[in-house]
Amino acid sequence: MVYGKRQSGGVSPPDGGWGWVIVGCCFMVTVCTRAVTRCISIFFVEFQAHFGADYSATAWIHSLVDCTTMICAPVGSLVSNRWSCRVAVMLGGLLSSCGLLLSSFITSMKLLYFSLGVLTGLGFALCYTPAIAMVGCYFRQRKALAYGIALSGSGIGTFVLAPLVQLLIEVYSWRGALLVLSAFVSNLCVCGALLRPITLQEDEEEPTGEARHRERWCFTSCFPSSKEYSFLLLPDFLGLAVSFLFLAAGCSLPFVYLVPYALSTGVTHQSAAFLMSILGVLDIVGNITFGWLTDHRCLKPYRLACYIFSVGMEGLCCLFTPLLRSFPLLVPFAVLYGYFDGAYVALIPVVTSDVVGATYLSSALGVVYFLHGIPYLISPPIGGWLVDITGSYTATFYLSGAALLASALILCTNAGIRRCHHQLTSGAKDTKHTPLPLSLPNQSDCIEETVGQAVGFASEETNWIYQH
Repeated sequence: MVYGKRQSGGVSPPDGGWGWVIVGCCFMVTVCTRAVTRCISIFFVEFQAHFGADYSATAWIHSLVDCTTMICAPVGSLVSNRWSCRVAVMLGGLLSSCGLLLSSFITSMKLLYFSLGVLTGLGFALCYTPAIAMVGCYFRQRKALAYGIALSGSGIGTFVLAPLVQLLIEVYSWRGALLVLSAFVSNLCVCGALLRPITLQEDEEEPTGEARHRERWCFTSCFPSSKEYSFLLLPDFLGLAVSFLFLAAGCSLPFVYLVPYALSTGVTHQSAAFLMSILGVLDIVGNITFGWLTDHRCLKPYRLACYIFSVGMEGLCCLFTPLLRSFPLLVPFAVLYGYFDGAYVALIPVVTSDVVGATYLSSALGVVYFLHGIPYLISPPIGGWLVDITGSYTATFYLSGAALLASALILCTNAGIRRCHHQLTSGAKDTKHTPLPLSLPNQSDCIEETVGQAVGFASEETNWIYQH
């Protein structure tokens, strides 16, 4: 099977072939991690009834899974860099499956925090980042489309798993449902086994020792080297990192508070749940179509601008939400927010890869998803606190919209500064290579030089005549 064009031992991204198997594996990884994480909230009522806990105590399980998955993302990058993405995903599948298995036998809520919250979340962290990074190694020309398909597993998985998990709870109780989920998540080990390593041409250009180290994936140290995280000093990545902090602070609030807000406006429970279904389906559409569109030649140079546009549109949707007080008005919000949410999610790895390159993509994604962890943990409680003190959801949606618009504005400012710096640098180089004359020639000097040349030419002609 052809993996890419081989040059001096390295290969270029094949943009197909085994790469589509990698996309399928990443799709299943997002189903088994992000979709399963969303479905954990279905167990809340069962946990409350069995352990006698209130909603806030039970909600910490979901927060711990989500936060641990993001904060421990650099651990997944470290394992994949030291061994391979294959080892990281298989190890993560084993840990997360064991975490769900132990959770089915737990008799205490505190132990459930560890088994379902920390252990399962750590396993998801080991799988998520390396699988996404492998897609970037196998694709270059159709990278956005590949990521759109791979990351759509979150929305499709939620759409399919949510009713299935509810059915499992009704038939086998919550313990039996966790056992089935444990077996389902163990498929991560199969996905990891299919992640075949690839050595890119970029790796071949590195010093011999570093290239040999990456080719073997050999274990040399328990700590990351400065070489692996040298991209942290890039101004473009620093601007991207700051914008991700604001993005993570604002993007999760509508998913948490859309249904309660709809109910507060008089929308029925069925209609409020249907809004979430619309949002989820359009999230899938945004993943795939926006990735396909930004792979076209006319839009490929403007992928960062497309990313900024999608984040900005999400922010504007949130700012207008308090004006939407009925189900027909909330449907357009669910459509637009869901579509642009899927759009920017598909472009996060693409934009990150454009900044740091495919060689450092795994480490960079670990940092990017780590930055999502703390905002994911604290923004929903802050949004709830605003609802408590104001008595409405207006301030919460304004906070979400402001954070998303700030994220887009930071990237716009960073891109503008980089463009101005590039123009100034180019102008300085042009001036340096084409120096201006120190002084202009005098007109009389020009006349004398011309006359002298004419006289010399006449003399040469006269001498030629005399000789012949």
